[in-house]
Amino acid sequence: MILEDLGYNKELEAYRKENDLDSFGIGRVISEHKDRYIVKTQTHEIDAELIGNLRFTAKNRNDLPAVGDWVSISEYDENKALIHAVFPRMSILERKAVNILGQTQIIATNIDYGIIVQSVNRDFSINRLERYMTICNASRIKPIIVLSKVDLMEKQKLEKLVSQVKERIKNVPLFAISNLSQFGIDAIKSTLIMGKTYCLLGSSGVGKSTLINNLSGIKLMDTGKISQSTDRGKHITSHRELFVLENGGMLIDNPGMREVGITDSPDGLDITFATIVELTKECKFNNCKHTKETDCAVIAALEKGEIDRNAYENYLKMEKEKTYFESTIAEKRKKDKDFGKMIKNFKNIKNRNTH
Repeated sequence: MILEDLGYNKELEAYRKENDLDSFGIGRVISEHKDRYIVKTQTHEIDAELIGNLRFTAKNRNDLPAVGDWVSISEYDENKALIHAVFPRMSILERKAVNILGQTQIIATNIDYGIIVQSVNRDFSINRLERYMTICNASRIKPIIVLSKVDLMEKQKLEKLVSQVKERIKNVPLFAISNLSQFGIDAIKSTLIMGKTYCLLGSSGVGKSTLINNLSGIKLMDTGKISQSTDRGKHITSHRELFVLENGGMLIDNPGMREVGITDSPDGLDITFATIVELTKECKFNNCKHTKETDCAVIAALEKGEIDRNAYENYLKMEKEKTYFESTIAEKRKKDKDFGKMIKNFKNIKNRNTH
């Protein structure tokens, strides 16, 4: 295996030389466990930790290595290494941090494709597919939709459901699969590209871990038994991990996400809801909310049946979340600025009293 098989490229090599990192080894973070990391090189996998300077200069969690990152390392013992630097990220797949206002959480980095997996039974939701698409589009990561567990649905109903998804979400590759019967697995395999990184996204129990096993041809992941009452697999994955497939490509498994929070990235919604966003430019008022305003192009198109009502409502909901996220960031920055001024004033008063 060579580094290019793991996604290494000329831009990363140029950065390495420009920043005098030639003397260090290089590898890619494939797993993260609190303050320790597993790094894959072209010859082996190694247990690594951060040098003190890298840890102490990090402003927040996002400055630390994440699964998918390229890092400079030095080996100091048998199968142990220190991480000296994190390379610039080609892409960052992130969502709004759960229960923390105004902060984001990195899912993985240096991703080329986001494979959004949703089972056709129980909690199927096109709204949720659009949410995952939005976080992919925000990072310029190409989304791929995979509808799993199709063996649980009659053929006619499945065809209708697929057609509903394609009608609402256009120009995105869609695969219908069954991990049980292997239906559709070869179709996905044939699209995987050597050196490209794919991140699996979806709720718990939709079959992501089983899909990794089927795509790799070997059992890389433990999988849970299917519950007879819910038709769902038990949630197995507890942390993110990158797997290199023998037939080309890399897969990052990801713990199931109950919440897919929208951040303040401007591009995600614009790409996911391109038709609606284009219509907003024709509204009479620049601050139009597209709910009840006069001469709103979006409402006019909705009344004519030119846009899907569910897509419209989902867009409004996510736009509201995005605006709220932006306001919490602005509020946090103001508090930090005010606190900084208070500390500065306190120091000035203290200095005056001392002299």
